[in-house]
Amino acid sequence: MNRKISMTDEQLISELRSAFGAELTTADIKGYCASQDLSYPTVTRRLEPYKTDRGRWNLEVTQERVEEIERSYSAPAVLPRSEQNFVPQKNSTFVPFGSFRDIKKIIESRIFYPVFVTGLSGNGKTLGIEQACAQLGRELVCANITIETDESDLIGGYKLVDGNTVWEDGPVVEAMLRGAILLLDEVDLASNKIMVLQSVLSGNGIYIKKINRFVKPAPGFNIFATANTKGKGSDDGRFIGTNVLNAAFLDRFAITLEQEYPSVSAETKILTKNAKVLNLENVDEFIKKLCDWGDVIRKTFYDGGIDEVITTRRLVNIVKAYSIFNNKSKAIKYSISGFDDETKQAFLELYDKIDVDFQMTLETDEKPDEEVASDSPF
Repeated sequence: MNRKISMTDEQLISELRSAFGAELTTADIKGYCASQDLSYPTVTRRLEPYKTDRGRWNLEVTQERVEEIERSYSAPAVLPRSEQNFVPQKNSTFVPFGSFRDIKKIIESRIFYPVFVTGLSGNGKTLGIEQACAQLGRELVCANITIETDESDLIGGYKLVDGNTVWEDGPVVEAMLRGAILLLDEVDLASNKIMVLQSVLSGNGIYIKKINRFVKPAPGFNIFATANTKGKGSDDGRFIGTNVLNAAFLDRFAITLEQEYPSVSAETKILTKNAKVLNLENVDEFIKKLCDWGDVIRKTFYDGGIDEVITTRRLVNIVKAYSIFNNKSKAIKYSISGFDDETKQAFLELYDKIDVDFQMTLETDEKPDEEVASDSPF
């Protein structure tokens, strides 16, 4: 049975300060109560004026003092919200595939339902979310995540305008106030500083302590995150720089959508639309062979036969290169030159088997640079 507290509030506070300092937690108080055979509820009632948060007390700052500070606090000016329209433009080369229709339904519902979209690089994760917003006329605010991204990059921070310190909202707050879609792009590159978004991912808004302001999300606000991994890091080393994300952070996402590369038919439509924009003619056969080539490489990759893959983005870049050089060999070789020599040679040999008209050497009538400059006195 706990004994009654015979000391005054001042004596209780003095003892606690001597034992634990000014800041206390639940564990501190429970330990003190156990050692003194005191009732935990009784002690915490006596400390109510010093409670700063759930399970936390500060014996130097009473609630009255906090309110006094808040009344006297003069926050810096907040920059007015941008008048810019954040609705993305429709992309004439976009072809719906994969999870696009589900993403569009979620956005259209205007229900707060955070979504994690994962998949290999260059398969349209970001573009799909962007184009869903474009088709629905919904505003999209994108935050590009890196290992350096911190609270000020996401929530906002101070900046100097005409010699005055003002507060500028970050993309997270901007999206919340607008009731827009917030896109956390490449979220698996983030450090543990991304945890500042926990309350936002719970749909509860966020308290910005630097300017004593609580931001509540407007109706329609939702969050999408894209990543090459599922937030568990990259064991095979393909995505160096990705990090293992906190399990509590990942748990805030209602669902995870796994984005695959488009089917051959969908990818053919994508390349065909890009060719049309580039005013390319008579390239249907070339596009078909590119898509077959990409498909075979991906199947081999999934089976563990190779360590690299041809992405949809890379195929689009080959079509663009062809529009510049009018040369299939150059277009393909230049677009895969970033791979190691062995992989590059294997990819070229595979394409050579698919396209019998393909020349393994660069087809060009141009003279080498040294010949062009042969008449120069230098």
